[in-house]
Amino acid sequence: MKKDNLKLTVLCLMIMIGTTINAQRTDTSTNAATDFTKQANTVLGEAGGSIKVIDNKGTIKYLQSSNGVTMFTDTAPDGGIITTWQLGGTLTDDTYIDASGAIFAITGISGIDSAAGGAENSAATTFDTSGYSLLVRDEATGETKKLLMTNFIDVLWDETELTADVTADFTVDAVGILATTNVNRVSVYRNGAKLRSGTDYTITTADVVNIAVAGLGGAAYTGDVFEVHFIK
Repeated sequence: MKKDNLKLTVLCLMIMIGTTINAQRTDTSTNAATDFTKQANTVLGEAGGSIKVIDNKGTIKYLQSSNGVTMFTDTAPDGGIITTWQLGGTLTDDTYIDASGAIFAITGISGIDSAAGGAENSAATTFDTSGYSLLVRDEATGETKKLLMTNFIDVLWDETELTADVTADFTVDAVGILATTNVNRVSVYRNGAKLRSGTDYTITTADVVNIAVAGLGGAAYTGDVFEVHFIK
């Protein structure tokens, strides 16, 4: 009888110990998962979020994003919690990039095509060419674009010599001039004499200047040389 009681007592103790261990394991697992989720479960785009990690020595550490780097956390992806670090955000500190001994380059920036109607009001395009470009900001969208230096400012000259007398309005070449080029940037000469804008000539089409013969006295003659000087 005593042996049976002893066996029953031992069995009860084993059941109690097993239950206690299971309860502790379950509680520890739940707490750990909950604690991790609280640390990693930041709202999309939330500033100041952090991720709790443990290194290979058991030291608890926290990862945070700042100064132009944003952390996004997906709490329900396939396979568990995923955190993505993305360039973009608010600069909280002065930032410097030291390119000593290295090349710092940006590719894939849209270019501004000045032929589309003026450097400040043209359509965006992409181009690859030699020479140098300026980086500019589109005030409407904030996008950074590039503008060829030669499309921003360039001094050009074109010359046309008449091969026959003319008594009607005509055009002379000015390759590179735009229909929107400001008249203050243009000078037109006939045989070295400067002509008057709006009276002797007008600009309405790209690459040419319209000459009004009425302003020249009613005619132009064989051998007359017309020079167009302009700044983009």
